[in-house]
Amino acid sequence: MKQPEKESFWGGVIKSMGLVFGDIGTSPIYTLTVIFALTRPTYENVLGILSLVVWTLTILVTVEYAWLATSLSRKGQGGEIVLREILLSHLKSGRAIGFAGVLTYMGVSLLLGDGVITPAITLLSAVEGLLIIPGMENLSQATLIGIAAAIAIALFIAQSRGADRIAGAFGPVMLVWFGALALSGLVSLSAMPDIVKAVNPWYAFQFFQQNGIAAFFVLSEVILCATGGEALYADMGHLGRKPILQAWNFVFVALLINYFGQGVFAIQHPEAKHFLFGMVRSQAPLLYIPFLLLTVAATIIASQAIISSAFSIVYQGITTRLMPLMKIDYTSRRLQSQIYIGAVNWILMISVIFIMFLFQRSSNLAAAYGMAVTGSMTITSLMMIMVFSRTTKWKVPIALAVCAIDFVYLASTFTKLPHGAYWSLIIASVPFFIMLVYTKGQKMLFRRLMPLDMEAFLISYEQVYGKGRNIAGTALFFTRQGNVIPPYIVHCILGSSIIYENNIFISITRTEEPFGIETDYRQNFAPGLHLFEIRAGYMTVVNIEKLLKEKGIQEKIIFYGVEDITTKNIIWKAFSMIKKLSPNFVQFHKLPARKLHGVVTRVEM
Repeated sequence: MKQPEKESFWGGVIKSMGLVFGDIGTSPIYTLTVIFALTRPTYENVLGILSLVVWTLTILVTVEYAWLATSLSRKGQGGEIVLREILLSHLKSGRAIGFAGVLTYMGVSLLLGDGVITPAITLLSAVEGLLIIPGMENLSQATLIGIAAAIAIALFIAQSRGADRIAGAFGPVMLVWFGALALSGLVSLSAMPDIVKAVNPWYAFQFFQQNGIAAFFVLSEVILCATGGEALYADMGHLGRKPILQAWNFVFVALLINYFGQGVFAIQHPEAKHFLFGMVRSQAPLLYIPFLLLTVAATIIASQAIISSAFSIVYQGITTRLMPLMKIDYTSRRLQSQIYIGAVNWILMISVIFIMFLFQRSSNLAAAYGMAVTGSMTITSLMMIMVFSRTTKWKVPIALAVCAIDFVYLASTFTKLPHGAYWSLIIASVPFFIMLVYTKGQKMLFRRLMPLDMEAFLISYEQVYGKGRNIAGTALFFTRQGNVIPPYIVHCILGSSIIYENNIFISITRTEEPFGIETDYRQNFAPGLHLFEIRAGYMTVVNIEKLLKEKGIQEKIIFYGVEDITTKNIIWKAFSMIKKLSPNFVQFHKLPARKLHGVVTRVEM
């Protein structure tokens, strides 16, 4: 009876390695190389920096995400938007709700901004390992960028087919990768085993004493070891908390061993240009090319995880009405979470290629990397403090301490602004602006439309329906709320007397839970009028046609509202453009085009 549990344990651990730990797992490729490009790798400096790495991974990943953040979930789901939903359920003040909303916009936007730099730096750093192969030392940077860009383009093109078929291989590949990291680190560590005393935080404090303000600047590079830590929380819904935390135990140890090994190699070979690749090649020259191929595979998996995470974040944003509707394709028959959003995919691809050609080298990218993800970490800790202060008060002091450390790291990354860190902020500002304008615009639009309440509507409706000039068949009308009638229905039924024998008002509301669907079909609410309310979790895929068939509804025509916005305000003009570029409600739910009939309502904002 114990064997299945053992298989389940290892199955969860290996899957987590493939789906969650790709980003943080590829950080050893460049982290210490970047740090020691600016800081001399003396014995004392290496001890201090390794101590900082140990405690950065411990505090910002293990404590903040593995312990605190993952304790806050909705049916196993995590991430910034889920944290917002949890927080909103405890807030009553309008200002507090607004503040939580802005924090969410910022956190989500920074994650998306970081998602552009991560594939660029991981792929470029892996490809640069070619320079250590004898005979390839003189490869031009343009060639390396071309190879990295080709891999990235192929990866983005493959997204529309779905990663479901090959996702099963991600875990085993990453298991081999972490094993290789641990083994190479262990071999190097055996030459100077006393380096493990860097786990003592005293060496981190000593590093600050000896280097002063320069040590503060180094923090902006040390944070690179923790990039990807947010995935422990954001990807929790795919596998659950337990297997992710179990996998982190192994990943954490493998990373530390490798960082220690690289530290030893840095002391012994301070002239090396790349510590991970140099260390592996010095240990096993014949195995270097297979290791390099493994590195490329690991960076592809890490990039795939970032892309899939971007799709999930945007989908959550759409279903919680933080983002405009976008065309979504489902790439797996088995897993609803396997989705493809073309607009996000192509924008990401163009941005990643642009960043590669702009920065040229992974070292240049590393100089700009980290601000966005550190900002996201800080926002997560702020939101956790707000939640814990209303739920688990004893965790508040711990969350405050973590938040203070987040702020220190965030402040250190501002030194990266002159080196290109502003690009991640520029990229992040795009989704932030869209979310801010879209949510404000939707609220304003709803007020301007001046919907009619159900009681007032029914008085006129029954008069029109009672005339007996009703069209044969069933018509569907979509409403945002079941008890409020939008102007297009008022215009269609009351103004134009377009009324069918059976008229069904359909409303879809999102619940605070991530999954589940409940329906309430109230027939004969009034003569010839039926109400069909669908309540779905904010991550649930709603198949409207399937639900209609289950209720035996055979519609003849589907009416939906289209807003024609006129405005002189530049913000509302931007909102109008966003609405025009987005698919409308019926297109989003892929209802049959032959039955659709849009009713235009002119709105002045």
